[in-house]
Amino acid sequence: MSFNYGNMMKQAKMMQKKMQKIQQELKEAEFQASAGGGAVKAKVNGEQEVLEVKIDREMVDSQDLDMIEDMVLVAINDAIAQSKQEMQTRMAEVTGGMNIPGMF
Repeated sequence: MSFNYGNMMKQAKMMQKKMQKIQQELKEAEFQASAGGGAVKAKVNGEQEVLEVKIDREMVDSQDLDMIEDMVLVAINDAIAQSKQEMQTRMAEVTGGMNIPGMF
């Protein structure tokens, strides 16, 4: 049984193009999460960059800064987790579930 390097290279190039497309789509995607019943909202993109943090004005009046800070952390971390999960799901579609080191 012979191995067809030409076919393998063709498939690798197709996979690379699909992965580049997914990476670009994820870069433009936005993931939003909230904490404290919506009192704190965070939005990140597919590159795990924080785009926006919103805090309900009523929370600021409560003068409980420790709680507000905790909710901000929860919302941001949840939004980042959503982004990472979407990246893993989308890349698995291209790689057929193979774990390729250094890809994501």
